[in-house]
Amino acid sequence: MVGLLKKQRETRSRCLPGFEHINRYWDKVHEVDAAKILPGEFYVTREHELVSTVLGSCVSACIRDTKLGVGGMNHFMLPAEKGASLDTNSESARYGNHAMEMLINAILKAGGLKKNLEVKLFGGGRVLASMSKIDVGQQNIDFIRHYVEMEKLMVATEDLGDIYPRKVLYFPQTGRVLMKKLRKVHNETLEKREQRYQEQLRQERIDSGDIELF
Repeated sequence: MVGLLKKQRETRSRCLPGFEHINRYWDKVHEVDAAKILPGEFYVTREHELVSTVLGSCVSACIRDTKLGVGGMNHFMLPAEKGASLDTNSESARYGNHAMEMLINAILKAGGLKKNLEVKLFGGGRVLASMSKIDVGQQNIDFIRHYVEMEKLMVATEDLGDIYPRKVLYFPQTGRVLMKKLRKVHNETLEKREQRYQEQLRQERIDSGDIELF
């Protein structure tokens, strides 16, 4: 409770219901409330906020209603499994199909219209040295490109692939994105985080029986 009250004092706007668990703070540089999302998370807002994340082989879709200014970002680690059915009540945004549907549904619930949606895509870098045979980043890229094509979503810009991690800051109300490739950072922390997260997903599948400026 003390931690929650402290978080509320540090931010100046209220988050939408359902996003209370997301790490939010006051960004002194941009003088705006900010939400930091991790793999398997997403965030949607109607306010003048920024959403930030750091991507390795993961992909983030930044989506907003251009008329209303409501929008957000997701962060997924793996594309949908073949033949997997979409469970819109899933608590997990770890897979691309769930992450996209959950983000879009939250935007529509907040008043957005699908015909007004603008999409910006980032990530999918080949950053895990241990993955010489399986390029998870490319799998995520292939998935997201297929998804937006099938759903007939308007992609305004993308920065996908390469070998570098990316830091992404997204301002849903305006659509502004600040993206930096971390070229000079030997980011072992990011690599270890993604490896741990992948291992967690593998174990859960075993246990459950499935599964710059723009």
